[in-house]
Amino acid sequence: MSREELAARQAALLDSLLTGAEAPSGFDASRLRIEADVLLAKRRRLVAYLRPDLPETLGSRYRPLFDTYAAERPKTTSIRAREYADAFAEWLIARGDLPKPRRRWFRR
Repeated sequence: MSREELAARQAALLDSLLTGAEAPSGFDASRLRIEADVLLAKRRRLVAYLRPDLPETLGSRYRPLFDTYAAERPKTTSIRAREYADAFAEWLIARGDLPKPRRRWFRR
């Protein structure tokens, strides 16, 4: 197998794990779905760790909202975890699921 073929297979596997795309040939779709769910839960926990205000404010709505966001915008290697968490918060604000933060009128 050439490097290009290997890279294409790896990209297809990542696409399946992160976006729910069809499982590449040679992979068990049900096992990939389980692994994808584990990776999603890990991202959800990491965002909650980095931005504890989000699950505190959203309560039981946090999980379904995060899962919707993650399905639409899978994390890539080009974005850091804190940036991803902040982008999720901005998405929530834009949708009206989270109130806009109050701006401070003074600086320390």
